[in-house]
Amino acid sequence: MRAGAVPAAPRYAATAAQPTRVTVTDEGPVLVAGPVEIECADGSLVRSDRAVTALCTCRRSRRAPFCDTSHRRRER
Repeated sequence: MRAGAVPAAPRYAATAAQPTRVTVTDEGPVLVAGPVEIECADGSLVRSDRAVTALCTCRRSRRAPFCDTSHRRRER
């Protein structure tokens, strides 16, 4: 490292003051609080600036990696 150079921040920097809340639901998505950046299996990055982001765990979503409520049973 050159003199005076600033080391790069870690890619996933943890904030001691406010950790990110992740809620795992019984029959639905994983809920992530705050803005989030998601790295998909193909290496692409997707960002959500919502207060709470729902991530699909059932693999039925047409909006993957985000939940579109496809996991819900349809009743008529």
